[in-house]
Amino acid sequence: MWMVPIINHMDRLGSVSVGGSSPVRIMGIINASPESFYKKSVHTSQREISRIAKKMEEDGADFIDVGGMSTAPYLRTLVPEKTEIERITEAIRAVRKACSLPISIDTCRPAAARAAFDLGVEILNDITGLQHDESMSDLLKEYRPSVILCAYGSGARSGGAGETKKFLHRSIGMAIRAGIHKNRITVDPAIGFFRKEASGVFYTKIYSDWCSRDITTIKNLKSISLGRPLLVSISRKSFIGRILNQSDPEKRLAGSLAAETIAVLNGADIIRTHNVRETSDAVQVAQQLGKFRKGL
Repeated sequence: MWMVPIINHMDRLGSVSVGGSSPVRIMGIINASPESFYKKSVHTSQREISRIAKKMEEDGADFIDVGGMSTAPYLRTLVPEKTEIERITEAIRAVRKACSLPISIDTCRPAAARAAFDLGVEILNDITGLQHDESMSDLLKEYRPSVILCAYGSGARSGGAGETKKFLHRSIGMAIRAGIHKNRITVDPAIGFFRKEASGVFYTKIYSDWCSRDITTIKNLKSISLGRPLLVSISRKSFIGRILNQSDPEKRLAGSLAAETIAVLNGADIIRTHNVRETSDAVQVAQQLGKFRKGL
């Protein structure tokens, strides 16, 4: 059984230091799911996935996040778990052939996570914060990966800072009880996943405007991290489309870069993005001009 060694002296995501005095890290997105909302992020052949992974590494990515099922709340994208496993297995093998970056598996389903861990994946990115399937905690006890926990739950009214922190605190507790050391836990405020209503399965219901919730969350990132490294995933998402009155994700690049820059200045430690080269450049400039991190 493959396991990630536990390193106790600093916060890490996989083998990479994150948070604190570490530079802002970049996570590139590879979707092996044709139903994903941004079609240019979709890659299904091993050759294409290998090419994209290599380019992401050259463009400045620190991690690659592989997904086999879209979880956009406004789309009906649920696929059989067998299909998700087939997709992510092929994608992970293709990434491994092309580059040496740590891989994150974007799933909330234990069988898919197990398939990824058996191929050497060292990071779980669970958009339900371990709450979709209780057996995910048992899997964590077995493999001890690093985890990214999204804010997710029920009983929210507005999805404000207090509710976001409550959901994250619950998921952090679940991870720790499953044997994950605190310094291997990263949190994500779940931009795009708090909605009044949705076609998809995975979202947190709120009764206020979802776009206002996302904007307010990005403005107040420092208040919700709970002392954990903070990952923000906002690339080409719907709130940017709402602000720009732009329904086509292809035309949201400039808005994405602006939002990512603000997120960095407001305390994001990791930016998950479709646009590795452009985001890497924006993050470098934001860090130099902001100079909010020790050692810069």
